[in-house]
Amino acid sequence: MAAAQGRLSDGAGGMDEPKGTEGDLGQGDVLPPPFRSAVEALRNARLRPQIEIDPTPPPKRLAPFAYALEAAVVDGEEDLADGRLVLLHDPAGHDAWRGSFRLVTLVRAELEPEMAADPLLPDVCWSWLTGALSARGLSYGEASGTVTRASSHYFGGLSERPSASQIEIRASWTPREGLGGVPDTATHLVSWCDLLAQVAGLPPAAPGDASVVTLPQRRGPQSR
Repeated sequence: MAAAQGRLSDGAGGMDEPKGTEGDLGQGDVLPPPFRSAVEALRNARLRPQIEIDPTPPPKRLAPFAYALEAAVVDGEEDLADGRLVLLHDPAGHDAWRGSFRLVTLVRAELEPEMAADPLLPDVCWSWLTGALSARGLSYGEASGTVTRASSHYFGGLSERPSASQIEIRASWTPREGLGGVPDTATHLVSWCDLLAQVAGLPPAAPGDASVVTLPQRRGPQSR
């Protein structure tokens, strides 16, 4: 799959910053215990089988410590949606975050052109994100982001290709910290995977998992 990359709209920066090597978590890998615990929770989270997830090099300049994952919703050999989730940590805290942790994400999928033209689509997509977090009972703050829809039309030697439309959800939020200053990153990851699955058009993993708006009918699987 193609790693999801891009620049977010909030003051936290973006995911197109220069990246470190996979497993490079921050300053000399001398990790604060809360960050180490948060990363371990991400690594041990149990996810639905249609989602393939792997660590990926994190951005290096967004925070003193960072950990990143990329994921795809897969049907056979086809990707239905993909994305990237980054956990940031600044032990000193961050004024814009109002906390010491921040989650930053990009989710994207192909859509039918008719669906992409729906004027309500951006609001619906944002509700998928907030609904996925609320459905898992998560507490968070300072959420911000953008929903972008784009269409590609082909001409000349490419004119035989059908037009394509894509939706992108770029967002970041501050997970509330629990005991020992550690947020429930495993449940945040599960909620993010709920969002990925919904954008891909999959049914909820269990009753009550869906957010408030149902995904309209989508086109078939896209080639990886």
